Amino acid sequence: MTVLKTQRLWLCHLCHFILPATLLALTNCAAPVNYDVEVEIPSVGEVALNSSDETPEDWKLLDIGVLIFGTEQQASVRNQIGENVFAEVRDNERHLLPFSLRNTLVDSNQWGAVRVLPQADPSVDLLIDGRILQSDGTQLQLAVTATDSSGRQWLNKTYTDRTLATDFPESTDFRNRNRRNLSAVSEPFTDLYEQIANDLLLARNELSENQVRQISQISQMLYAADLSEESFGDNIQRTADGQVTIVSLPPVNDPMMRRVHEMRERHYLFIDTVDEYYEALYGDMRDSYLLWRRYSFDQILEERAAEQRAVTQERYSSSSGYLTLTQRYDRYRWSKIYELEYRELASGFNREAAPAILELNQQVHGLSGTMEEQYLQWRRVLRQLFALENDAR
Repeated sequence: MTVLKTQRLWLCHLCHFILPATLLALTNCAAPVNYDVEVEIPSVGEVALNSSDETPEDWKLLDIGVLIFGTEQQASVRNQIGENVFAEVRDNERHLLPFSLRNTLVDSNQWGAVRVLPQADPSVDLLIDGRILQSDGTQLQLAVTATDSSGRQWLNKTYTDRTLATDFPESTDFRNRNRRNLSAVSEPFTDLYEQIANDLLLARNELSENQVRQISQISQMLYAADLSEESFGDNIQRTADGQVTIVSLPPVNDPMMRRVHEMRERHYLFIDTVDEYYEALYGDMRDSYLLWRRYSFDQILEERAAEQRAVTQERYSSSSGYLTLTQRYDRYRWSKIYELEYRELASGFNREAAPAILELNQQVHGLSGTMEEQYLQWRRVLRQLFALENDAR
């Protein structure tokens, strides 16, 4: 009995030393790290845009507003590159990426007017809000919500797309390139935007004709209440969870509603102008942004390859060897060069973008400040004008 206990004790001690060593060996023999798997959300893959050759029926042509995106860069990127290095790049792409989504929705020929907007707008039927979670040359990840004027949520989803070398143009010299051909290849994350557009279309098709028509009616009354809460606030009802319903509709020949329609047409002219400014901004910044993305793509792939080589070398090399020390120093030096070049390219893109952003924020229709501030000023002007016209009558 004593001998048996002694043997058991000896086996326990042996396992204490053998098990960790075995686990370590298994870890070292594991498959190489796949650096492409940075997020659990799968890529959208190859997507075909669900477009229409013919204009849909009028009741399907909802007006869409695409808000300027927010940013929320992942912690892994902040740790690798530094939180402040690409803050300006991310701020610039907040204005670029919404226009890419806007273009895709326009290309689908499934909707009414689609505009990029600086603020939520009560005149549109469907509002799209996006947040940039990850953006570089290899991956784009967007958190997207879409809500119609009734408060019904169409989308609340995160989309991820990853690029291949073939997603970029072979040459980055755009001086002699046909501009029309460039526009077809300048967006390496086209599949992501097309997937969003397809999901929006699917959500609309799940609604009845009556539900879609109600969305247009509600946005009309929301805009009327935004002009004059006193005159039209009682026509709609808002619940605590953000749902909006129509209590009553004014008569068809109501003179105040006729003035609302006139104000809404003026407002459309303004937000069309705003959309044109974002289009000009997109055209001015697109080429330099594509360069930054392509450079980012090449550098990130090279960095991952270097990290993978480091894993292999450390697995089979002695840490005390001169060759290993040299290799480690070379990796350190390369990472510093990579970071410096990356910073310089980001600064170059921001310098290219600065004049376009400045022009975007210059005066529109006698307004001043940023585009967001001009938009708010414009809505105040229309409210005051509506009140003056009513008083005059």
